[in-house]
Amino acid sequence: MDQLSDRIKNLSTSQTLAMAAKARELREQGKDIIGLSLGEPDFEIPDFVKDSAIAAINEGYNTYTPVDGYGELKQAIITKFKRDNNLSYKPSQIVVSTGAKQSLANVALVALNPGDEVLLPCPYWVSYAEIVKLAEGTPVEVQTSLENDFKLTPDQLRAAITPRTKMIWYSSPCNPSGSVYSKEELRALADVLKDFPQIIVVSDEIYEHINFVGGHASMAEFEDMYDRTVTVNGVSKAYAMTGWRIGYIGAPEWIARACNKIQGQVTSGANCIAQRATITALNEPPSRIQYMIDEFKERRSLILGLLGEIPGFKTSEPGGAFYVFPDISYYFGKTLKGTTIKDATDFSLFLLEHALVATVTGDAFGNPNCIRISYAASQSQIKEAIKRIKEALA
Repeated sequence: MDQLSDRIKNLSTSQTLAMAAKARELREQGKDIIGLSLGEPDFEIPDFVKDSAIAAINEGYNTYTPVDGYGELKQAIITKFKRDNNLSYKPSQIVVSTGAKQSLANVALVALNPGDEVLLPCPYWVSYAEIVKLAEGTPVEVQTSLENDFKLTPDQLRAAITPRTKMIWYSSPCNPSGSVYSKEELRALADVLKDFPQIIVVSDEIYEHINFVGGHASMAEFEDMYDRTVTVNGVSKAYAMTGWRIGYIGAPEWIARACNKIQGQVTSGANCIAQRATITALNEPPSRIQYMIDEFKERRSLILGLLGEIPGFKTSEPGGAFYVFPDISYYFGKTLKGTTIKDATDFSLFLLEHALVATVTGDAFGNPNCIRISYAASQSQIKEAIKRIKEALA
């Protein structure tokens, strides 16, 4: 251990992956664990995507790809941005990466210097803070409230900005809360940011299509924010292509060029077959995947109704994604089946041991009063999982 770098010693383990690993370990011991911890759709990949991947194999795609992505894929991304988000990009503003997580890491590594601050409205996706720290930046948590649907307000944003603030990162729809910023809410935040032109906005829109409240809004839609916003997206969530590892950015050209440069020295281009399949996915209209969104909406209604029957759970109605993020602080200080619950981590581990249900502590997302529950599972699994939780807490 002494020979390892300070960089890796200071890096936290992903709590979502750690809980998934713990759940797998218990399954191997013969325990019937219901996994509601991972952000992974349980749908099959659409047949039209599968068929295009098979065709690409048969057509002989097997060589290294351009560092920033096939030209045809970049054109498909440009078409998608214009069609779905009213955003106009040139090929030189697009970089395709091995998943949206690499896209985020690229942006952090090319833009942050030691001590630069990155505002993270809480709750935030588990890897944001660690990616920022890996790039020697300083994550700054900005607490939001369940009463405000876990959304950052303009006043909170202004109060959090310091001379060291270099970026703000957020997701909409949000992982883990499912909150969705309206165009009006983003405009109000942009009105604050226009007073601080040095701040770069990173808008994570990976859950864009899993949206139950209507239109999706992008910060880069605003003319005064376009040249300072990096829009991050990918195909893992809406197209159930998690293992295909394709993410991408639309960004100011100077950021895109820098991301291309660093990626060329780290991973080079993303998988060739996955890229060919993504061309097909993005060129098809979003209506081709509407059946998944409809099912997620049904599951949302189901799980909210079931959680509403459990004393001590306070939950807002998520506008998108496939998570609920209930406040469970009611149980802090209580002793359940001989276990004293001190915090959300204790509570999540209690559910794993006594309900055989895997969730994720809110500590991992910057909110110590909540847990994240994924409803990317069948309705029968959701019913059984919440039944077990209710019985364990009775």
